[in-house]
Amino acid sequence: MSERARRPTVKEVATRAGVSPMTVSRTLSGGLNVKPDVQQRVMEAVAELGYHRNENARSIRPGHSSGLIGVAITNIANPYYSTFALGVEEEAALTGRRILLGNTSEDAAREADLVGDFLGRRVDGLIVVPAGTSSAHLAHSQSQGVPVVLASRRIEGLAADSVVLADDDGAHRGTSALIEHGHTRIGYLGNALSIFTGERRYAGFVRALSEHGLTVDPDIVATNQQTVDQARDATRALLDAAHPPTAIFCANNRNAIGALKEISAQLNAGSRRATDFPEIVSFDDFELAELSPVPISVIDHDPRELGRAATRLLLDRLDGGKLDAATREIELPVSLRGVR
Repeated sequence: MSERARRPTVKEVATRAGVSPMTVSRTLSGGLNVKPDVQQRVMEAVAELGYHRNENARSIRPGHSSGLIGVAITNIANPYYSTFALGVEEEAALTGRRILLGNTSEDAAREADLVGDFLGRRVDGLIVVPAGTSSAHLAHSQSQGVPVVLASRRIEGLAADSVVLADDDGAHRGTSALIEHGHTRIGYLGNALSIFTGERRYAGFVRALSEHGLTVDPDIVATNQQTVDQARDATRALLDAAHPPTAIFCANNRNAIGALKEISAQLNAGSRRATDFPEIVSFDDFELAELSPVPISVIDHDPRELGRAATRLLLDRLDGGKLDAATREIELPVSLRGVR
């Protein structure tokens, strides 16, 4: 395995800023007794050099690794990502490593800060579910000799290993199944189309409609729902449309849960009968899906295996002598399963 690239030191930051190393340390510790203009010079030098504080350097002997893997996920409240992180932890533990887990809430700036914190703790590598298309902070990690593996999503232009799902194929199969069940007016609930998975799953949805001679009706397409509550609101709008859908394709489990919450609420209110509501397909399984008040199918896969596969790629870089090898991309298959 090649040596990790040398990282900037406090002394180099001090030289660039024209101050003492002690002033750099004081600035990074809160700036007590350091003039504002001096603090600004120090922070500019930190940014220019790409310096990160080494939070645990005293506990790591020269030439030794920290035994830590930084893992950034987008929604820690989603059981899907909890299961994904469990897969990462299980695979990492086989080599005696532990994980540091952080949540980005689909915020690219927060992700960059989190990655900076991970680097400051001398992680051996990073596994990231990208929150956006920005890659500068991840490219910087690679330049410091810290390998990066992307999970669930890829970033255009970043040469990094990745493990993704067969998003397009899964969405195509799920939508085609609804058409085969006799539906010709199919709604769509999903997250932003600018997100890697959002774009691919919407493409599969559109492709299935086109192959069966159907067109997308924008009145029953809703994107940008990141939370269950947002998905519930969007479902209400779809159901209240002049010509509501007879089926809905949900691009992830958060959207499916939101849809079922709204359907259940309207059923309990007695405003409509169960047969008045659309059939559902959810990309991603979720707990208690079998209790759905309407027919539902899921595009199923194993998030734990997604985490394990991403970790194996990273460990190949760290322990398998492949730090400088060509990037690899793995696409995991999905299956369509009827729940009720």
